[in-house]
Amino acid sequence: MAFDFGMDISAGMVCFLILAAFVAGFVDSIAGGGGMITIPALLFAGIPPLQALGTNKFQSCFGSFGASLHFYKRGHIDLKGSVGFVCVVFLSSMLGSVCVGLFESDFLRKCIPFLLIIFAFYFLFSPKITQDSSKAVLGSVGLGFVLGIIGFYDGFFGPGTGSFLMLSLITLGGFSLLQALAHAKLFNFATNLASMLIFAFGGHILWIVGLCMALGQFAGASLGSRVAIGYGVKIIKPLVVCVSLAACVNLLYKEFFTSL
Repeated sequence: MAFDFGMDISAGMVCFLILAAFVAGFVDSIAGGGGMITIPALLFAGIPPLQALGTNKFQSCFGSFGASLHFYKRGHIDLKGSVGFVCVVFLSSMLGSVCVGLFESDFLRKCIPFLLIIFAFYFLFSPKITQDSSKAVLGSVGLGFVLGIIGFYDGFFGPGTGSFLMLSLITLGGFSLLQALAHAKLFNFATNLASMLIFAFGGHILWIVGLCMALGQFAGASLGSRVAIGYGVKIIKPLVVCVSLAACVNLLYKEFFTSL
């Protein structure tokens, strides 16, 4: 039995996508990398690549928003102090999405896996990755510039954005692990929203499918953020490392064993 979800997708397949979104929202709210689950699921459902990317950005907005909301309610997000950073990453992500068709991303495809490997091992062994905050290396302007680059990268290419945001906030901004995770979710929500608007303008979003998946994303992200707050560094640190290495393997596989 098929329903009008914007294309011929069975109700059973939509349930599968909702479940995938729930798992992705849970993982993403703790360590990032939810797109490694939802994008393959959308492609498996027979959705064309461009619509899969657009629909993924749309539904992932709900996950990052749900996680951000929970972190904010628990007092882990300085919303007033983050407004400037949110604006920077939003605008830079939108610019990155606009520039996707103007530049080749082959260089990024080759470099990012190795950057993720470096990040994973740094995150695993660095004494700075703790529950405690430290002295900031950069001021607001410098940190905003770095976050703007990451925002542009998310709109342009994307994989590993959550990892790069967390690393920047911890090593350059002096954030604690939980603060970095919470603010990374807020900034990721802004970059997802900006990129989603570009996809929407181009007509590349399956709205009903995206809304169905959004239910799973929001629920998974809310649960994941509760787990992150409850267990802290014990679960965040190993899961971030695992997700980063999984993203690396995924990108290397696509680069060397499949045609992109």
